[in-house]
Amino acid sequence: MLLPALADLRAGNGDWVVFIRSAATTIAFATLILLATNGANCRFSARLGFLLTVCLWVTGCLLGAMPLYFSRLPLSLAAAIFEGVSGITTTGATVLTGLDRLPRGILLWRSLLCWIGGIGFIALALLLLPSLRVGGIQLFNMESSDRAEKVLPRVNQIANGIIIAYLGLTLLCMLSYFAVGMTMFDAVNHAMTTIATAGFSTHDASLGYFSKTPSVLVIATIFMLLASLPFILYVKLVLPERSRRLADPQVIVFLVIVLAASFALAIWLRFHFGFTFHHAFLDAIFHFVSVITTTGYAAEDYLLWGPFALGLFFIASFIGGCAGSTSGGIKINRLIILWRFTRVALTRLLSPNTVVKVRYGGTDISGDLAQTVLLFLSLYMTSLVIGAMLLSFTGLDFVSAFTGALTALSNVGPGFGDRIGPDGNFSTVGDAALWILSALMFAGRLEIVTVIILFTPAFWRK
Repeated sequence: MLLPALADLRAGNGDWVVFIRSAATTIAFATLILLATNGANCRFSARLGFLLTVCLWVTGCLLGAMPLYFSRLPLSLAAAIFEGVSGITTTGATVLTGLDRLPRGILLWRSLLCWIGGIGFIALALLLLPSLRVGGIQLFNMESSDRAEKVLPRVNQIANGIIIAYLGLTLLCMLSYFAVGMTMFDAVNHAMTTIATAGFSTHDASLGYFSKTPSVLVIATIFMLLASLPFILYVKLVLPERSRRLADPQVIVFLVIVLAASFALAIWLRFHFGFTFHHAFLDAIFHFVSVITTTGYAAEDYLLWGPFALGLFFIASFIGGCAGSTSGGIKINRLIILWRFTRVALTRLLSPNTVVKVRYGGTDISGDLAQTVLLFLSLYMTSLVIGAMLLSFTGLDFVSAFTGALTALSNVGPGFGDRIGPDGNFSTVGDAALWILSALMFAGRLEIVTVIILFTPAFWRK
């Protein structure tokens, strides 16, 4: 919070006082927690892990919304919470308009929330979710009892490697943006929200503001793709003995989907709208990557591209990027695991006595893991339907309600339709809808199961 305070102070904006007070409140809150837990001897358990995870992220969302609510912006409590949750969960949906005229402190704070949320989610998936067996299944190779299968012998070494990779990609992205003509302020903000696959921008037109500089879209596409790959791969890159293990089924499938869909979309734009092929392919791959990685950048209103494009973007909103990255959605590895178990189940129907093992990346997949994937998918679809119904009760039309629930649950950002599409934002929806969308963003970022389980009676039994 001190960084945006300095930005506002330098620009002569009075909101620097709000950031200082928010920082002091955060320090006081953290100190009280430190004193309250000093010397406590608490044994880690699954229940504690679930509760700790949810409490950490609730606290982060509330503290992140605090400077927004007390600033000079005309935001209701629901709108400030929505913006804070959207940032910390790297969703990138916004209720703010007139971004080009907003104080620099607010713009920087939104980007920082996204950037902190991105690395926070990776750390969460690495340190907590594998032990709880609800998320983080991208790391199930590291849960093997065979120590040799681990990338590094200690979890904190892996975490340090991932943090270095995250910082390095952010710095490289910032320098690339700056080299092609962005101001340093724009480059810093967009680098943070690109690597976090969040999509917050400093301009109402998003990256359409830089439409005269196509290289900006090229750089954004490259780094969105890099950020949607498992960050553990970047640790393996610097380990010669692990370089042969770089092949990951989800990475291959993800890249194939991106290239195939972008090529098909480019052909559609070429023959239906008269784009030159290179222009069509750049627009197609930028926007498709933006949606499938759940970043949410836009250079134009891609919903005007016709039903084929609309269908592709709708499917991409479900899929998401690779597990172990900052992207949201169902994630590629879950879909691969589901497909392989489905294929094995069909094989066993034809040959009941056949013994077939399900493997992923050279590792046998247990029935428990398949059950976890099915649990996630069932809760995902149930949450989507319930969220859409609740949003429709607030007065939203069907398209806005359903796609709003989808984009919030998958942490994509823009939805579909005139109100919440890439050419609009969430400023026109009411407070009731903002509370529902905030809850969906929060649940989607924490892999749904982590949140839902707190509402079961069994969790609170002794």
